[in-house]
Amino acid sequence: MTAAQIGLPRRLAVGGGALADTGRLVRDLGYSRPVVVTDAFLQRQGTADRLVAALTEAGCTVAVFDGTVPDPTTDSLVPGLDVVRGHDADCVIGLGGGSPLDTAKALAVLAAGGGTMRDYKAPTVTTGPALPVIAVPTTAGSGSEATQFSIITDSASDEKMLCPGPAFLPVAAVVDYELTLSMPARLTADTGVDALTHAIEAYVSRKANPFADGFALTAIRTISATLRRVYADGADRAAREAMMLAATQAGVAFSNSSVALVHGMSRPIGAHFHVAHGLSNAMLLPAVMQFSVDSAPARYADCARAYGLSGDSDAALAQGLVTAIEQLCVDLAVPTPSAYGIDRARWDELSPLMAEQALASGSPGNNPRVPDAAEIVELYAEVYG
Repeated sequence: MTAAQIGLPRRLAVGGGALADTGRLVRDLGYSRPVVVTDAFLQRQGTADRLVAALTEAGCTVAVFDGTVPDPTTDSLVPGLDVVRGHDADCVIGLGGGSPLDTAKALAVLAAGGGTMRDYKAPTVTTGPALPVIAVPTTAGSGSEATQFSIITDSASDEKMLCPGPAFLPVAAVVDYELTLSMPARLTADTGVDALTHAIEAYVSRKANPFADGFALTAIRTISATLRRVYADGADRAAREAMMLAATQAGVAFSNSSVALVHGMSRPIGAHFHVAHGLSNAMLLPAVMQFSVDSAPARYADCARAYGLSGDSDAALAQGLVTAIEQLCVDLAVPTPSAYGIDRARWDELSPLMAEQALASGSPGNNPRVPDAAEIVELYAEVYG
């Protein structure tokens, strides 16, 4: 067995109210000229101002780029790169969900390494150079605060590019569950299933390893017990705290193992139909698990036990997990692509291209059952609804 190469942030500040300590963390790491990368909503809401105040109080000279867009594109990076370079930044702080964190990582690599994002697309693995990134997630889902990946859409081709490597790994993260208390139910559900997908795929991946396994199973155990609670009551602080930690643990798991077929198929849906990443994962997860489960019944059975299921055999447990995830998606009102409003003809027309883009990302090759393009097209047809 090849030795696993493990990458983790150097510092994690975890707990309610941790945002207020961000300035001290940045200074402890030796930085003083951060650019905060966020979006217009968090700017209007005042969260960005709270972060800037904490940084300023610690003696930092701060600039803000609030032009992050959902599913960031190569075009959307251009003004942000101007801010980072114009400020002579010595670090980049991503504040928000997966899109601001992906944007912050991309800007950090581009500012130091130059070129275009296509230069950093998989299978290229980027080790540096890059400005240091401090990640401050405001959703319990992407796990991007602990991962060595950024996802950026090519504005010219609509390809959602997976950009991997240690250069994209944050040096530190501030994991403050209080930042998720205002998340609406739909976003709570979608990001929660995203985190669950990370954990399950990390565990069943062909690149799974004992280090990542523990984080994955712990995340599955927590998410199964708390996701419905936070969906029903966003003010449930104990459940919010548990989900936030589980999302980070799932991020550690898949960053040090890998994601698989769900993510490979999900990225093109986001690029072509502008479906949020967590939601497209949720649309795909039950069908992809059913496709894959017979190829790794013991691994899926372990996930089922972590989920809280019991059964007489690995095969029964693995199938039980598929059924349980189907029911979870029903309980969380996850729509099919059809119910979401995606045109069937356009879906079918783009499915062959999406299948090729999924395979090109490399993620399907980590799946317990490795599909060909035709099988991916069949899965797209199945999940349409």
